[in-house]
Amino acid sequence: MAALLAVCVGLGFALVSCGSDDGVDTKAAFVYVGPVGDAGWTWAHDQGRQYAEEETGVETAYVEAVPEGTADFANHVRDFIDQGFNVIIGTSFGYMDDMVALAEEYPDVVFEHVSGYLMNDTNFGNTFGRMYEPRYLSGMVAGSVTKTGLIGYVAAFPIPEVIRGINAFTLGVQATNPNAQVEVIWTSTWFDPAVEGDSAQAVLDKGADVIAMHQDSAAAGEKAEAAGARWVSYNSDMSAFAPNAFLTAPVWTWGPRYVAIIEAAQDGNYSPSSYWGSMADGIVDLAPIASDVDQSVVDMVMEAKAAIIAGDLHPFTGPLNDQDGNQVLGAGEVMDDGAMLGMMFFVEGVIGSTG
Repeated sequence: MAALLAVCVGLGFALVSCGSDDGVDTKAAFVYVGPVGDAGWTWAHDQGRQYAEEETGVETAYVEAVPEGTADFANHVRDFIDQGFNVIIGTSFGYMDDMVALAEEYPDVVFEHVSGYLMNDTNFGNTFGRMYEPRYLSGMVAGSVTKTGLIGYVAAFPIPEVIRGINAFTLGVQATNPNAQVEVIWTSTWFDPAVEGDSAQAVLDKGADVIAMHQDSAAAGEKAEAAGARWVSYNSDMSAFAPNAFLTAPVWTWGPRYVAIIEAAQDGNYSPSSYWGSMADGIVDLAPIASDVDQSVVDMVMEAKAAIIAGDLHPFTGPLNDQDGNQVLGAGEVMDDGAMLGMMFFVEGVIGSTG
């Protein structure tokens, strides 16, 4: 699946001869870090794969639960290439270095890396979405319902992607509840339901009555449900797993982007780039908000969503201080993409460390 899909997702292009343009059938292979049944990150990618296959008619394939930092990833990619797959999409940050090397080894194959930042000028690009936009909106919802003023955030790894999401969420919380705080619990895993659940329970025991997350399972939500707390899921609408706790979720819609990538590969028009799509592009969005959230809050969130899409509201707009009170942005200043992509600090209102 990932093979040809990777072609069009990137930014910054140099044309490569892939796909039907040179008489070779386009076949796209995806490599997933988690199980397809996680209902989260990997599930969302597989929904995108299926959508792309239906829309383009291109053959796709996938392998799931491939760990980062092992030889497994490269071995699976070589197997796909031996089977004639010429678009490879790797869907986890930790695959990046292997994809750099493989793109050099296989110059006629298109490689697209989801969530990374490296690329070349021939056959290797990267793609992601501005998830901080719906993260901010979900924070608005969370801030409006907390009664204790403490919100837990169960998060995988302290990398810019995750930290950026925590900060955007916290700023959204502060938009509806300026005095609320967000406490971060690191799990050091993308997918481990037991660890995720234990981490959620730890912050619930401290008095948190809302749980947010940057994880791939619904375990945190199940703990929130059992505790009578509320929950903001991630990646997809996970309301079925904890219907009484569920508030909303920042979600991914990969399908249209994958279609664009495959079609570019088929036409021989793939050019590597660093694509960072937005709510306006449709790659990220906010799931429906729970029916018991006050309508005035829903209206406020929808107004903010429209403003973000129109370019009139940016979550990272000053004045903005880090958690130690140091000024990051002056009044009216908007953070640029480079600063957001390299973000390694917490904003005021976050309890926890980035180290």
